[in-house]
Amino acid sequence: MIGLALLLAAAARGESPREATSAASIHVEPGFTVQLLHSATADEGSWIAMTIDPQGRLIISPQDKGPLLRLSVPFGRLSHIERLDAPAGQAMGLLYADDSLFLDGEGPKGWGIYRLRARGEGFAAPEFLRPMSAGGEHGSHTIVMGPDHKLYIVCGNFTKVPSDALASSPHRNFADDQLLPWADDGNGFGAGLHAPGGFVMRMDEDGRNCELFAAGTRNTYAIAFNPQGELFGFDSDMEWDWGTAWYRPTRVNHWVAGGDYGFREGSGKFPEYYEDTLPATLNIGLGSPTGVMFGTNSKFPKFYRDAFFMEDWTYGRLFAVHLTPEGSTFDARYETILRGIPLDLTALEFGLDGALYFITGGRGTESGLYRLTYTGPRLKEPRPTVDERAAAAQARTASRLRHDLERFYGKSDPRIVDVIWSSLGSGDRWIRYAARVALEWQDTAWWKDRALAEPHTETGLTALLALARRGGKETQRDLLLALKKFPLSGLSQEQELLKLRVLEVSFSRQGPPADDLAQLAVSKLDPLYPAASYELNRELCQLLLYLQAPDAVAKTMALLDKAPTQEEQTYYVMRLRNITNGWTMDLRKDYFGWFDKNRDHIGHPPEIMQYFKDAGRDYSDGASFPGFLDHFRKDAMATLNDTEREELAAYLPKENKPAPAPEANRAFVKAWRMEDLVPDLAQAKTGRSFEKGKKVFTQAQCSACHRFGGSSGAVGPELAAVSSRLATRDILESILEPSKVVSEQYQNIVLTLKDGDVVTGRLVEANDQKLVLMTDPIHGNKEEFLVAEVVSRRPSKISPMPEGLVNSFTEDEIWDLIAYLESSGKKSYAAFKK
Repeated sequence: MIGLALLLAAAARGESPREATSAASIHVEPGFTVQLLHSATADEGSWIAMTIDPQGRLIISPQDKGPLLRLSVPFGRLSHIERLDAPAGQAMGLLYADDSLFLDGEGPKGWGIYRLRARGEGFAAPEFLRPMSAGGEHGSHTIVMGPDHKLYIVCGNFTKVPSDALASSPHRNFADDQLLPWADDGNGFGAGLHAPGGFVMRMDEDGRNCELFAAGTRNTYAIAFNPQGELFGFDSDMEWDWGTAWYRPTRVNHWVAGGDYGFREGSGKFPEYYEDTLPATLNIGLGSPTGVMFGTNSKFPKFYRDAFFMEDWTYGRLFAVHLTPEGSTFDARYETILRGIPLDLTALEFGLDGALYFITGGRGTESGLYRLTYTGPRLKEPRPTVDERAAAAQARTASRLRHDLERFYGKSDPRIVDVIWSSLGSGDRWIRYAARVALEWQDTAWWKDRALAEPHTETGLTALLALARRGGKETQRDLLLALKKFPLSGLSQEQELLKLRVLEVSFSRQGPPADDLAQLAVSKLDPLYPAASYELNRELCQLLLYLQAPDAVAKTMALLDKAPTQEEQTYYVMRLRNITNGWTMDLRKDYFGWFDKNRDHIGHPPEIMQYFKDAGRDYSDGASFPGFLDHFRKDAMATLNDTEREELAAYLPKENKPAPAPEANRAFVKAWRMEDLVPDLAQAKTGRSFEKGKKVFTQAQCSACHRFGGSSGAVGPELAAVSSRLATRDILESILEPSKVVSEQYQNIVLTLKDGDVVTGRLVEANDQKLVLMTDPIHGNKEEFLVAEVVSRRPSKISPMPEGLVNSFTEDEIWDLIAYLESSGKKSYAAFKK
């Protein structure tokens, strides 16, 4: 009856009924059953966060302004929805613990962490625990209670580390650690941001004693502890990086104290083999990670009770990750439990009935509450073999050792050096990492000489990495000479990469080496370049370019010419862009000629192609790919003198041509509104024309900003998978009312200047001296502003996409356009069948 009552109420308000994706249209793995319990009404908002109270009631927050909701689901059925009277909301994270609702969102004192203590059936006035620097989609997110009874908050890469974070925080000795300048994102997203990237902080329940626990991720939305007290998260990719060497897929991370997971902005992202970072537990692929939770409190078979459940917002997938202890960390594999199109998964909880409850929503999309249960046959639980029991025991021992080493963080005592030294050479990378971090907490005077004299390869290289990170310039000569004990010819590839990384970190943190040491390094490295593997070539490339080895440019150009994948080619192009020495005119011509080559048939790594296949879509370059190439070429052109420019004129880009205008000036048809078209949404599903939809896409200038169906626009969202995350109504709304929901990734900023001028545009470059705004995305026009001239800077609430783009098209043409968008550019889409 509650569903009927809500529909009648919506009708009374003059609203058209909204329906979440039906359970029948969701593909579920055998043995599981999914139910749709409720479709949110318009005034209930678009849902993004959820927690559960001791009575089993679900507390949900919409992303937009609106009250928190409390939903009662006795026996797996929705019986009651309450609007809570609490002056806080728009929560990115909710946690019910210790008779309180902890909320990461907007409240009476702005964005921050609040505590609302339970009072009867309601809550007392919110207590402000601490401000957070950034709300929104790349700000602070989920709150969980740790086994140490502290609050853990995961934060995205736009969040500043709290200024009062304790000096004894587990993660402290971080830096960008780039040997050569990185390139900012091709569209300016995250421009000017530096380490540590996204992070996990922890604090007491009253907001005090804040610590930076670990960092180096992009935008993890949710985290969860397993029954053993180990913390895991599902980190996002930067989908605009598709096609580049620095693309990192969505990934499962095992968060450990002091961990750095290698995310840096733009092209600065670390490869997983850098030993000053920790690798992903499991790479997943494409997607937008949202809610996560272990199945511990479920009534699923044990195989799934032990699983780590994760949601993907973009492609509507719920994953179950099966973790196996591997040394002091875990190995993992995953399966897809369910998938819906669209199914914008945002949060999940296990109810008192042992079912998995999940919600959909975000960015104004339709929300629903669903219930997933296991109804299949009883699964036999295999007894572990003798070998499996032995491996589990070894893993527990290794995990205890890692935790013991982590307890030395924040402590300084010369006796610690002896305790941890042998672990620097452990065969377990995570133990080596923990031992090195513990060593970095100790006064270098206590261990420098020991590190310089250490004969064991793994121990010595790890200790020298610590010295490169903590030692001053005065230690550099001894450090570099100590590396001679470990000739590259006698090392495994893993050890070779570690030695090369020691050099990179030393040069980055301690400065350029003396001339004699630089010449020594070149004499040792140059004969090895090119090497047999791409990984070694990556590191030798940047080291030899940095050291100005005479033939480094020629060797790198030869690798560029032979590189089998676009990703590898972009790496060499990026590294060469601002190198000034070692060029011949022929090499310059080859370099600039690369930009105009047709790359349509160049290969990509097989794992990249598999990621796209798993997501159910075709490969495409990311939205920032054209911008990266444009910036690389401009950076390289800036190194040329007038004579070189003249000789290279045939290889350099000409003046930008204005964007093509629509085919003809179309007559005004109607100022279309949602109420005009929503009643006929079904028209987009049948009898449509692919050719006409494609034509409207071009004539309405959609192709000038969006990547889709071969178009190369790059300033708006990539649309090839739009139907995976948006229902037909949501697509229509985004066209007719583009400013209703504006993602941070596509948001303009508004600058107020000292002379009173106000300028709006997309931030594409930022540093301490200047800001660069793209003020005309269609024509690519940019303007520069000195930071000293700027009085204020704020995000714009107006979408860069103008309203009224389809007002010169008929209703049939609008339905053709929407069908074209929902087709992912494929003529075989059902709506085009006659």
